Amino acid sequence: MRCLQHGGKAAPMLDGAVRKHLDPMLDRVGAALARGGISANAVTIAGLALGLVAAALIAGQFYLAGAILIVVSRLCDGLDGAVARATRKTDFGGFLDIVLDFVFYGAIPLGFILTDPQANGLAGGLLLFSFYVNGASFLAYAIMAEKRAMTTDVRGEKSLYFTTGLAEATETIAVFLAFCLFPAWFSVLATLFAVVCLYTALSRIMLARMGFRDRQ
Repeated sequence: MRCLQHGGKAAPMLDGAVRKHLDPMLDRVGAALARGGISANAVTIAGLALGLVAAALIAGQFYLAGAILIVVSRLCDGLDGAVARATRKTDFGGFLDIVLDFVFYGAIPLGFILTDPQANGLAGGLLLFSFYVNGASFLAYAIMAEKRAMTTDVRGEKSLYFTTGLAEATETIAVFLAFCLFPAWFSVLATLFAVVCLYTALSRIMLARMGFRDRQ
């Protein structure tokens, strides 16, 4: 998920550090895929398909296989941008990427809920609620930033304004993998991460309050 940005400078979170080392490799692979005629949108859709299979495996309690597919799915999520940069970026591609990202982020907790609704239902529902609130704050901020012609390259070139902070993509994937490695701890981990996501949304609201004051 996406989070807080302080004074136009990104907070030094795990996602930024990982992307700094991972992006050059993804760019090389993305350029090779582009030369092979594979489109960025095809990679985006493939990433979602793998994520949905991961959720289904998790629902069947095949946690290790689910974890592996989560990693591969999110590598595809990074590769689609690399392919787009090597060919041509489109607004539809950016739109598809963000929509399918949110589908993936909802599918994995749903898989754990389906595994054991009685044990995981409440915490899983709270986590999905926090994703909904956090996602709404992220997209609403991006809309207002676009309206004011704001730009940022804090996470490289993006199709919409990108606010950063506590629980970005890498942190979320790390939590998903922790769910798979320690499924008995799902409720505790999901509740803690839901609190982080809700804090993220509140932080972004405060950032918006400071940055989106009505102009005279």
